[in-house]
Amino acid sequence: MEATTGTREAVIPAVELVAITKRFPGVIANQDVHLRVMPGEVHAVVGENGAGKSTLMKILYGMQQPDEGSILVGGQERRFRSPKDAIDVGIGMVHQHFMLADNLTVLENVVLGSEPAKGIALDFVSARSDIVELGDRYGLAVDPDVLVEELAVGERQRVEILKVLYRGAQILILDEPTAVLVPQEVEELFENLRGLKDEGVTIIFISHKLDEVLAIADRITVMRGGRTVATVAPEEVDAHRLAELMVGSELPTPEIRESTVTDVVELDVQGLTVTNDEGRTVLEDVSFVIHRGEVVGIAGVEGNGQRELVDALVGIVRVSDGRVLVGGEDVTNRPTAQIRQLGVGLIPEDRHRQGLLLPSPLWENAMLGHQFGPPFMSGPWIDRGGARSRTREIIDRFGVKAPGPDVPAVALSGGNQQKLVVGREMIAQPQVLIAAQPTRGIDVGAQAAVWEQLRQARAAGMAILLISADLEELIGLSDTLKVILRGRLVATLDPRSVTPEELGGYMTGVRSQEATA
Repeated sequence: MEATTGTREAVIPAVELVAITKRFPGVIANQDVHLRVMPGEVHAVVGENGAGKSTLMKILYGMQQPDEGSILVGGQERRFRSPKDAIDVGIGMVHQHFMLADNLTVLENVVLGSEPAKGIALDFVSARSDIVELGDRYGLAVDPDVLVEELAVGERQRVEILKVLYRGAQILILDEPTAVLVPQEVEELFENLRGLKDEGVTIIFISHKLDEVLAIADRITVMRGGRTVATVAPEEVDAHRLAELMVGSELPTPEIRESTVTDVVELDVQGLTVTNDEGRTVLEDVSFVIHRGEVVGIAGVEGNGQRELVDALVGIVRVSDGRVLVGGEDVTNRPTAQIRQLGVGLIPEDRHRQGLLLPSPLWENAMLGHQFGPPFMSGPWIDRGGARSRTREIIDRFGVKAPGPDVPAVALSGGNQQKLVVGREMIAQPQVLIAAQPTRGIDVGAQAAVWEQLRQARAAGMAILLISADLEELIGLSDTLKVILRGRLVATLDPRSVTPEELGGYMTGVRSQEATA
């Protein structure tokens, strides 16, 4: 299905992967993969989690070596033994799961491994100037002197992109770059990518958001089962056709069915206020209720208090004012373990940093947050048999593709890791589920499975707080929508009538409910 012209054939590809094969014990991750990316184009690579995209990009970036096949950059065959080899020939990668040191500043993270020197001293003055200039030029401004641990997810992504640009990369691999952005920010990013493209930069764009792929890509390569199955131009396909190529079925939608909202209040948040260690108010006078069988969606640009709200509700940070009631019981500032035992489930926003122990086996991961009760404990001891049995139940019921409960979590694809986290919380049947970015970075097949689990839980009477950067997901799954801006709830909207563009306007402060009224 690849459409190429005679002119394109005459141009030496920026990157060409020829017959790449990569095997792991019991798994063929890539089999005879072919990918040709032309200079100055945005080339999208799409496919389900486990389709082989990440392995292929790790091979191109020198993180793994192929068992068979060749890598050509600018027509010259290359062998990358490490990312440094790839960086040296102008390839940079922005990972979906960020590679940052939390205890270092933005500046220190950006220059790490490429420190600027002035004589025998480090020249941080020129580095700071370069970082500020790059941020202003590409709309990626971040304070170079702030610690990374203080940044929201969206700001961390900016730092990763700045790291690549600072090193002068001419071939960029972007892994899920829009996962944390609202529509207005996505368009800004796309304008920046088009600017990079106009300057001759080649971009490999990995995404699960097919409408965005169609909007930005010059060509699209589809992977399935470790193979490349098609390369198409965006004008030749639509989102439904791409989904069919990826998973063999139509594109799912996150639409809810009839209302299941009852009169029983399961979560009551009253005037919640949180002050950070620096004395700054990061959450101010937040109030809302969630009834049994109701999904309340929270929309907001990353870094506007969503993380603090989740942390306050589950006892990770201290509430300075206000109350949190679960099933009528005041749980304000109680230990996290107590809140969890009282029936609060949590799907964290970052499965790697907050939801999983990647080197540990699945049965240990299935215990996290639930380790003090059955089936994980037998008296004062861990019940390994019970833990393995529960893990097998999660694997079977939630469609986790894994050989068994003893494989490490790191061996699973991103979508299957997420299914494990979702299954761990759902199978415990909490009264209240806090779902923060439940489908971030997973493909349409895994996304549809998570949506269905949320729908079923809602129908069974679970009260769900849904926080997501995917506006279609928020609109499709929520009974009520609320917008958070600078730590305050600024709007309550009807998901049946609001559009993503209108919602994005409220999120960025361009629209206000008071002005509309």
